Amino acid sequence: MAKRDFYEVLGVAKGATEDEIKKAYRKLAMKYHPDRNPDSKDAEEKFKEVKEAYEMLTNPEKREAYDRYGHAGVDPNMGGGGGFGGAGGFGDAFGDIFGDIFGGGRGRSQGPQVYRGADLRYNLEITLEQAAHGFDTTIRVPSWDKCDTCHGSGAKPGTSPVTCSTCAGHGQVRMQQGFFSIQQTCPKCHGTGKIIPEPCAACAGQGRIKRNKTLEVKIPVGIDNGMRIRSSGNGEPGTNGGPAGDLYVEIHIKAHPVFQREGDDLHCEMPISFAKAALGGEIEVPTLSGKVAFTIPEGTQSGKTFRLKGKGIKGVRSGFAGDLFCHVAVETPVKLTEKQKDLLREFEKSTTEGGNKHSPQTKTWRDKVKDFFE
Repeated sequence: MAKRDFYEVLGVAKGATEDEIKKAYRKLAMKYHPDRNPDSKDAEEKFKEVKEAYEMLTNPEKREAYDRYGHAGVDPNMGGGGGFGGAGGFGDAFGDIFGDIFGGGRGRSQGPQVYRGADLRYNLEITLEQAAHGFDTTIRVPSWDKCDTCHGSGAKPGTSPVTCSTCAGHGQVRMQQGFFSIQQTCPKCHGTGKIIPEPCAACAGQGRIKRNKTLEVKIPVGIDNGMRIRSSGNGEPGTNGGPAGDLYVEIHIKAHPVFQREGDDLHCEMPISFAKAALGGEIEVPTLSGKVAFTIPEGTQSGKTFRLKGKGIKGVRSGFAGDLFCHVAVETPVKLTEKQKDLLREFEKSTTEGGNKHSPQTKTWRDKVKDFFE
């Protein structure tokens, strides 16, 4: 079968520049590469066709002969048989393709790699009251400052860093094994592109010294447990002039002796006396903003929940405050005197003689038990 036109194979015009040819080849080679198309004979053949067209059109002498005489002007013994080395050769472009696949092609690192600094986390423990009302505070966090002795160079005063001989100051080295060309950080200078023959004694060649710094932090009203406050640029400094990371202040709210928080709502247990539960009356209920009076009805049972609207917490993203839920716990009296016991026995006798009207829950429970056994 007759070969297709090399320009047609790559999808470029006859007067295309070498960069245009290379760009077209890289796109097609990545598309038809056998590793991306396992067990596809068609993709393998197209990959070979693209490879041959690229080799011919990036060789000035072969391209001139091909442009003048077509396929007949190219030595068939050289078709598809080019080596993997040499400027502008297949190996160079193929290395760029794998650089794209693995995250770093040629021409992208002409100098030391710039890295953003790491983010830091600071755990801040606050009270429920502080979370509900918000407040301003200060924290001390570790920080890096430029060394005053070497002024950030890392070199001993009177000396200077020198260009790394391994990577020629690029901070990156390229290793090629067969088809693979992988770029990695220079193992000698660790990506800085510089070597310090005589390190600064004050900072051990780092060019910076660790110190603590004080930051002001504004805790917003209604912040909840586990939320984070971002302080931009107060993380670790970047490498080779890269931007600093961020500081995240993570909030941890201490357990409260009275309230439990669920979102914007608060819950508390309210113990009341047996007499108060039976007779009803006014009680004082604690809230985060002070005590409020609340009237409970007579005959209140243990476990009854009362809702105080708007007495919870106004969350960070809420337009209004949550509610406070009071869970009643009727307290059984202890350490009674004989007189008190006699009064209770008399009371018990009177309620029993009154029938089930005084104990509706007991009657309902007995009916359920009766139905169960029947």
